[in-house]
Amino acid sequence: MMNMVTVGGESVAHDPGLRGYHVLYRENEINHCPGCGRTHWYVGRVSAECGFCGTALALAEATARGHGSLSRAHGPLPMEQAA
Repeated sequence: MMNMVTVGGESVAHDPGLRGYHVLYRENEINHCPGCGRTHWYVGRVSAECGFCGTALALAEATARGHGSLSRAHGPLPMEQAA
């Protein structure tokens, strides 16, 4: 049985695969803006913004990590540096 979420009195399937196509900015690929069709982007840590019309897209790499936008590639700080 599929999980259902109630939004405004309507039941909505809580399955990202059923939501359809999601436009994402993909690094190292030509990304055409869904708003104007151009390819100039300002890229940040979690999103990219079209340089012409301002359409914002999530980064594919950022969404692959889940909800957190920061990741640590190293272990915890030693006790003397943590203070």
